[in-house]
Amino acid sequence: MKRFAIAILGMSILCSAQAQWWRKVLPPPSPVRAVPERIPAPTPKPTPKVFVALPNYNEETATRLQIFLDNSDFGPGKIDGKMGEFFRKALVSFKHARALPVTGVVDQWMLDQVPQTFTTYTIKGDDLAFVGNLPTAHDEQAKLKFLPYTSLLEFVAERYHAAETFIQKLNPGMDWEHLEPGDELKVPNVLPFEIEKVKEMKIVPNKAFAARKIYVDTTERLLEVFDNDQLVCVFPITPGSTALPAPIGTWKIVGAATWPWFRYDEGMLNYGIRTENYFNLPPGPNNLVGVVWMGLDKPGIGMHGTNNPETIGRAASHGCIRLANWDAIRVKDLISVGNTVIIF
Repeated sequence: MKRFAIAILGMSILCSAQAQWWRKVLPPPSPVRAVPERIPAPTPKPTPKVFVALPNYNEETATRLQIFLDNSDFGPGKIDGKMGEFFRKALVSFKHARALPVTGVVDQWMLDQVPQTFTTYTIKGDDLAFVGNLPTAHDEQAKLKFLPYTSLLEFVAERYHAAETFIQKLNPGMDWEHLEPGDELKVPNVLPFEIEKVKEMKIVPNKAFAARKIYVDTTERLLEVFDNDQLVCVFPITPGSTALPAPIGTWKIVGAATWPWFRYDEGMLNYGIRTENYFNLPPGPNNLVGVVWMGLDKPGIGMHGTNNPETIGRAASHGCIRLANWDAIRVKDLISVGNTVIIF
């Protein structure tokens, strides 16, 4: 793991060497998008929005549609059986990508792709390896070898891309403080995020995806991947904050790794200034950058997972592009090191 810590800590050196060269490259023509992107101007105007009314589906039907979109790599946000903001955006984006009429009407064939809305998950003894005590102080976290989930509920909710409250609602009467191997839980029947299959590795360039481009819409809070003019996927994000917004411009992915260490430096996080007062936080699902880091040629900035998926699209980040762990791990398989990242 130390070699990846060194890789990520050294990323700023690589960034500074490459940043000036890439800034000379003009942004490529933008493909047609479901939500038209802003044209750079001295006084930028807000992105026009596509307003689509969604029917008031019942909880099970809404869950089936969320699962369908999620399994199609059009992330609706956390699965909760509700017709929310990112649900609408995922549906509009999916229809746009498939050249379907961009409306809130859901065709029956979409529902047919999810004939079974819920399934069961039996907690295994091996799951306990990913759950443990987690101190809140960063100096104490830096003494650990791994930053685990704090409960089996958190483990199961993230595995099935769901809100913890939704898992609790599906399983009334469970003793959440004393879950143990052998307990069965009702969960959404989505393709699970299997954290045990995430291996420590440096991610190498993928020639098949070399021409893909990533668009980060800071207004709509979406990350989109295009292959030429074809929209490949869409995921909800948190794009920086008012104090440290995501850097507008055209960048490149210069390196990526799973199970990253994170250099927790309050000077860098709060002011963008690197200091010597920092803590190296070990890997784990509750690392501040989650289970994967994809660094840009902008020092300290990357696309990454999170320790708190409930905040995606809502709470601010420190200039980076933050995704839920289950989305971040898929993004790294849909893009390549070297891809252009356009933040606007």
